[in-house]
Amino acid sequence: MNRRKALEILKENGYRQTVQRDKLLQIFEKNLDYTAAIVVWKEFNLKFAGASYNTLYRNLYTMVEIGILEMTIIDGLKNFRFHCNAEGHNHHFICKKCGHTKLIEVCLLENVLNVLPKDYTIDNHRFEVYGICPACK
Repeated sequence: MNRRKALEILKENGYRQTVQRDKLLQIFEKNLDYTAAIVVWKEFNLKFAGASYNTLYRNLYTMVEIGILEMTIIDGLKNFRFHCNAEGHNHHFICKKCGHTKLIEVCLLENVLNVLPKDYTIDNHRFEVYGICPACK
C-alpha cells in the first residue's frame, strides 16, 4: 500500500481527501512498520494542534475498516500500519519493540478446522506472532 493507492480507496468509499487524512497517510508511508497510535498522534498533532484525539482515532478506524490500514495491539497499545501488500490471506511475526513485521507463509486454520465441531462456522480469523526481531535483540 502507498499513499496514492490509499487516496484512491478513500475516494472509492465516498471519503474526501482532507489535509488531515493526507498527513496520516504521509506518516504511514514513511514508516511501514506498526506504529503506536500515541506516536502517530504526536506527529499528527505537530501540524494539527487543534485536532482532537477522537478525530485521529475516527480516521484511523475508518482507514482500517476500508482496508487501508491494519491494526494490532502490542503491550496494550493500538498500533497501525499500511495494509500488507502480500497477495491473499497471510499472517505475520510482529516485533514488540520496533513494530517490524515478517510475513509468515503458513496458516494454522486447517489445524483448527480439524478439531472444531462440524456445526461451527468460522467467519474470519487472525493469527499474529509477537516477539523481538534480530535488529532489536
